[in-house]
Amino acid sequence: MFHPRLALSSLSGQSDAEWARAGADYAGAAVLGGIALDEDARDAARKMVERDRTEFLPEDPLAFVDRQLAALENVPIQAGFNVRSATPEPIAAVAAVCRDRDAFLEINAHCRQAELCAVGCGETLLRDADRLERYVETAVGTGATVGVKVRAEVPGVDLPSLARGLEDAGASYVHVDAMDSEFVIEEIADAADLFLIANNGVRDDETVREYVEYGADAVSVGRPSDNPAVLGRVRAAVDRHLAPTADH
Repeated sequence: MFHPRLALSSLSGQSDAEWARAGADYAGAAVLGGIALDEDARDAARKMVERDRTEFLPEDPLAFVDRQLAALENVPIQAGFNVRSATPEPIAAVAAVCRDRDAFLEINAHCRQAELCAVGCGETLLRDADRLERYVETAVGTGATVGVKVRAEVPGVDLPSLARGLEDAGASYVHVDAMDSEFVIEEIADAADLFLIANNGVRDDETVREYVEYGADAVSVGRPSDNPAVLGRVRAAVDRHLAPTADH
């Protein structure tokens, strides 16, 4: 899907085109966002800003996605956009924008902020697999390349089973925040034939090697994604442990 097999993971209110451009010397992919699409998600984001979180809140989310992806047209990195929505209606429209810009659409089933969960966004989608699969099917129907960002350690959620459902719905990849349960990467790799991006604590050769041994196809860096020293170490480890092969 991309080489080198290092992705920059979205950070709300921070991961824009300028951020992706700055990391292009190290990473093969950059997931911009997250961006709230519908009114419920946008209201939740506004409440989060009121308590000092950073969020993207442009007047027109779809136009913002398009402008940001257009700004990366000549940058040698595979772009993606992480999106949040409490309803399925905006998914097809943003997926079409990503398709037309040759970008991935990443559905956010990851964020655990109370405001987002209260309106049915983020990790609440992990507990509503049917709705999450409908989001994937809707996006895939536009011809976009679709992935889902998930997190481990959510009570009552069986990620390997969820991954199989996402694969059946047409997803191309799953982006897993392993939290402190790195072994879940192996369980998902055994359960589904999705391109598997491992996230959380990726900082050096040891962490990259561990995720690769568990079956990850790629790794991603989140909070230190603007730190050249960390990116340099991770890129060197990716070159050692995830050498280019035929795409998964």
